[in-house]
Amino acid sequence: MSELRTPLTELLGCRYPVVQTAMGWVADARLVAATTRAGGFGFLAAATMTTETLREQIAAVRGACDGKFGVNFHMFQPNAREVIELVLENSDRVRAVSYGRGPDARTIKRFKDAGVLCMPTVGALKHAVKAVELGADIITVQGAEGGGHTGSVPTTLLLPQVLDAVQVPVVAAGGFHSGRGLAGALAFGAAGIAMGTRFLMTAESPVPRATLEKYLAVKEPAQIRASTAVDGMPQRMIDNPFLLRLESGGLLHRLFVALASAWRWRAHTGMSVAHMMRTFFAAMREGDGAIRTMMAANAPVLIQRAMVEGRPDEGVLPSGQAAAVIGSLPTVAELMASLVGEARQRLAALAAIQ
Repeated sequence: MSELRTPLTELLGCRYPVVQTAMGWVADARLVAATTRAGGFGFLAAATMTTETLREQIAAVRGACDGKFGVNFHMFQPNAREVIELVLENSDRVRAVSYGRGPDARTIKRFKDAGVLCMPTVGALKHAVKAVELGADIITVQGAEGGGHTGSVPTTLLLPQVLDAVQVPVVAAGGFHSGRGLAGALAFGAAGIAMGTRFLMTAESPVPRATLEKYLAVKEPAQIRASTAVDGMPQRMIDNPFLLRLESGGLLHRLFVALASAWRWRAHTGMSVAHMMRTFFAAMREGDGAIRTMMAANAPVLIQRAMVEGRPDEGVLPSGQAAAVIGSLPTVAELMASLVGEARQRLAALAAIQ
């Protein structure tokens, strides 16, 4: 297939304007390399990786493909500074960084000076404007249909708002899974699309089959809803027994879930037993606010159970609403060929309209 050029492909150096998002525990070296070879642009999910694991994963992508790729991280993760240094050390191949709660202007300048593009994900117009003021080169706009942490504004409303407000290329995310969506986003004026759930549901995804079956079994978008039960912020997930128990449990139940997660996550956070106990008693005194603080750091464990350990009914299942209309697990190459082919057909049909 010939290239489908947009400002996004020019900046990122990929053949097609399709981005594979950085899903925690999912976006590993194999998935990123497959995306790169197929002509898209993939992000490693460094937010759930130790520094050494990220070093190994970057090396694995470098060895498995020739193209450039990205790294996603959050400034609140314990090893954020080490992640930044690793990105800069590999700036010959790491073309972009993505983030939610992003770095300061000084760190953004370090990236830009090294030739690394800054590509934050936002779910609100004001956040897009602020990100550009801080130096973002590309903005990914995720509408409410997207998986994981998400806002309340649908993509079809948020995307044109941001396109009118900023002068950098905008990538559309939230609900995209096919060539029709890519053509539609380009027609809106976006420079490309970003997909998470559609890449999660591919042959190269590291997600265990037992968990993938839960995604394939969803047939109604209403089964994929936003909940604040995990960390106090809206996250779109598939309904399952664990999520329902978490939502219906009282204060003490949620405290123990948070502590259990903290215990398993301590190797990443560096949280000591004494710190855990102090937080526990503070939460007992202060109520839900402290619980949300605990869960914000420890929620990855609840996702890990399903995405790594293959126990989908004992963890949570982040998902965009697109999972309800996906019924297959193609290879990334097959997915990209189908998506680009369909997009070309739809764009040609639009061009033929008088």
